Amino acid sequence: MAERTVGFIGLGNMGGRMTRRLVEAGIEVIGYDTRPGAAEEVGAVPAADPADVAARTDVVLLSLPDSHVVEPVVRALLPSARAGATVVDLSTASPTSTQQLHAEAAERSVQYIDAGISGGAAAAEKGTLTIMAGGDADALARISWVFAPIAAQVHHMGGPGAGHTTKLLNNFLNAVSLAATAEVMVAGRKAGLDLVQLLDVLNTSSGVNFATQNRFPHIVRGDYLEGGLTGRLMTKDVQLYVDLLGRLGVPTLNAAGPLASFGLAENLGYGDQISNRVVDAIGDVSGGVRVHDLGGN
Repeated sequence: MAERTVGFIGLGNMGGRMTRRLVEAGIEVIGYDTRPGAAEEVGAVPAADPADVAARTDVVLLSLPDSHVVEPVVRALLPSARAGATVVDLSTASPTSTQQLHAEAAERSVQYIDAGISGGAAAAEKGTLTIMAGGDADALARISWVFAPIAAQVHHMGGPGAGHTTKLLNNFLNAVSLAATAEVMVAGRKAGLDLVQLLDVLNTSSGVNFATQNRFPHIVRGDYLEGGLTGRLMTKDVQLYVDLLGRLGVPTLNAAGPLASFGLAENLGYGDQISNRVVDAIGDVSGGVRVHDLGGN
């Protein structure tokens, strides 16, 4: 029998992978997802609902699409949560909503940690995620054992909302680099360049970024790295970034590009596919271009 137990709500692309890592580390996971059978698929003990998860463990992890989903789930589980329990929100959510949930949890003597994650499905699979956390530093330290199987780095960024704020800033840069690199790769294909060689040049030049280093070396060989963030969720994250900067009084001068790119992808039917498919959307409106050689142009 496992010495430690955690709850996990949201067992999708990221939550399911993190749950497997926890189970493989010998931690019992009480899991809940709206999809029947999701808990059993990743080795978790199934729970009836979020309240059931909270009633059975002192640490509850959340991996949900956005604040519109997080809020009702947290409000459903808090009445059943044990005093002194910790809720860790691994979602990408609105910092304003997150701060409100911190306050509601505190009223019930529950610690709330907003913990944005980065690294995508590959890092979740390997247990090498980066976690950016907001909330009480001591509460974060007490649950370091939870993060050990899933993360290579854990950064305490400040008080309530600081983790999700950091996550939005990171995700915006991710969206910009992915959208811009997709456009460049389509242009490179149409210009007749060898895209593998183009990537070699970019990765030793000033245009280097996460997409040139970690995404497109796979995509040009036909591997879209399925299982990561969808295009629709990427658009949501950029919009949350725009909302955040509006509240901060910072001009949003660079959001139009990724909003247009991922908006195009959604309109062309790629919204529920991995965000890397934005390159196919740009290729579609560029004459049916594909940047890989597997039956492409």
